[in-house]
Amino acid sequence: MNWIILIIAGLFEVAFASCLGKAKTTTGTEMYYWYIGFLISLTVSMLLLMKATETLPLGTAYAVWTGIGAVGTVLVGIFVFKEPAAFWRLFFLATLVGSIVGLKAVSH
Repeated sequence: MNWIILIIAGLFEVAFASCLGKAKTTTGTEMYYWYIGFLISLTVSMLLLMKATETLPLGTAYAVWTGIGAVGTVLVGIFVFKEPAAFWRLFFLATLVGSIVGLKAVSH
């Protein structure tokens, strides 16, 4: 169950990074809504990470959490913010995914 909590925490990390990206492209009241979304997503992500680390190894949980955030944020950048999807960027993203899967596989 804590692996599922950790994955959800990682998705909220993607959400808070995405909110930051949207906030910098907007102005006025809309910008503040994105910052509020950032704060809510950040809080939920941290609380879920804290819950997951009650039973999962801290180093593994943190690495998986940041990995999910990094991979998700890059994908949001590519699909939402129209960032480049160059070969080497996708190659290293794939190696990151492989590392995350490997960490989960060797953790108890």
